[in-house]
Amino acid sequence: MDRLIDDLSPSLDIMDVIKKAIRAVPRHQFIPPVGLITPGKDSTAYLINRDADPHTWWDVVYSDTAVVTQLHDGTVPLREATGGYTSSSSQPSTVADLLNLLDPDPGQRVLEIGTGTGWTSALLCHLVGEHGEVTSIEVDRAVAEQAANNIAAAGARPNLILGDGALGYPGRAPYDRVHVTCGIRTVPYAWIQQCRPGAVIVLPYSPNFNSNFVLRLVVLPNGTAIGHFPSLASYMMMRSQRSVEPCAARGPEEKHHLTTQVDPRTIAYAPAGADLVISTLTGLDSSTSDEPDEDGEAFRMWVSDPNDPNSWAVAIWRPGAVEHKVYQVGDRPLWDEVLEAYFRWVSWGRPNRERFGMTVTPEGQEIWLDSPDRIVGSHAGLQDELVNA
Repeated sequence: MDRLIDDLSPSLDIMDVIKKAIRAVPRHQFIPPVGLITPGKDSTAYLINRDADPHTWWDVVYSDTAVVTQLHDGTVPLREATGGYTSSSSQPSTVADLLNLLDPDPGQRVLEIGTGTGWTSALLCHLVGEHGEVTSIEVDRAVAEQAANNIAAAGARPNLILGDGALGYPGRAPYDRVHVTCGIRTVPYAWIQQCRPGAVIVLPYSPNFNSNFVLRLVVLPNGTAIGHFPSLASYMMMRSQRSVEPCAARGPEEKHHLTTQVDPRTIAYAPAGADLVISTLTGLDSSTSDEPDEDGEAFRMWVSDPNDPNSWAVAIWRPGAVEHKVYQVGDRPLWDEVLEAYFRWVSWGRPNRERFGMTVTPEGQEIWLDSPDRIVGSHAGLQDELVNA
């Protein structure tokens, strides 16, 4: 436990009250006997098994490591480790960071979106109280049942709801805090509606173009919410907001072989501020790979429309190339859109992540630069230029 607490500092300025909660609610009570560890793209995922190798299991549980607890919504056993991670016990330093930003006080009503293993529900109960202050919603029945068992064994008493977290839970509103444990591309306005003025909402904002963000919103008396992106974090997506999987071209007319003079690594390795602008202006997802192929060294960057499986592109860098190949499926000029958004960010002086914010209204959400009247884009339509840029 001491090592786990040490991992939270000094890189993060975690409040003592959060550290005390983590000490008071042992993480091992919420980790299943078998879990999956995913060290990173350059390492192979591996299982931890409390019965077969208790030393490794305990060592991982009390390190700053996420533990995957479900694959493909429970349809694939963990031992197959095929990707498709759909539930986990999040990295403790990230949990502590989000709770730190949430800054809950005793007696406040908290709505949690995504019960998961139940650890953060129990932490919230320790922070605000055990008399019905915490309401936690989980969409997956099997996950919810296991979380309820974990929470009961730990002696915590949140209100546990099986349902769609995007709808919130008006039965216990108004809330002072909303704690979200799944990736969100579009902030549900129901959460703002169910909060009192001054309430704080902390969520993983996940546009999924290279970087994902922590968003901290404050609810205003006029029924809107406004906030900034204080840090970075990646979480598994809310089920109703997952991207579709790209598909192969349906015919020759959908295949386009193009070129670009821009090194794809320029976009892939751009700062988080650029990622935020590109995702806002294009709405696209991205992923990368640097594995060599039969033609030698290569770096690939994929971009795709999260709502259209037949619209995607890949740009390929190879050493010494003057122009780089782009293969596109569908008629939408995805790579051109990405480049236009990137160079627009450059023309604005390469603003960093901290200068951006979001406003959420009944009509949708807007991303802005420096002040809410300098709108970069929104769900309803993108701006040609920043106001007064």
